[in-house]
Amino acid sequence: MDLERYNAFCKSLPCATHVVQWGGSHVWKVGGKLFAIFSYPAIGGTGITFKCSPLSFQLLLEQPGCRSAPYLHEPWIQCTSQESLDDTGLEIYLKESHRLIFAALSKKLQTKLRAGC
Repeated sequence: MDLERYNAFCKSLPCATHVVQWGGSHVWKVGGKLFAIFSYPAIGGTGITFKCSPLSFQLLLEQPGCRSAPYLHEPWIQCTSQESLDDTGLEIYLKESHRLIFAALSKKLQTKLRAGC
C-alpha cells in the first residue's frame, strides 16, 4: 500500500485525525489515540503498523513481512511488505484497529466524537 492510498483510507474512517510525527511517520488517531502508522526507512523500515486482536496478532506473526511492532506492546503488528497482506487485507486490519481503539475510549468521549464527526 502506498502512502496516498493509506492516507485516503484512514481519512475515510469516522473521526480519524492525521499528524506527521516521529521524523516523518504518517500517524492516524481517533480520540487522540493512535490506530495506524505509516513509517519510512529512516525510521526503521517502511511499514504499516496497526493494532489487532490477540488471535490476529499470533496469526500475522507467522506470516512473511509481518512482525511485532517496534516500540509498541502486543498486539500491535507492523507489515513491512505485501507478501502476506495486499492493500485490501491491510484496509481490513486498519479498519479493525480503528474500531478497537474507538471501543477502548471512554463512553463520554465516544459520545462526543459521534456527535462532532
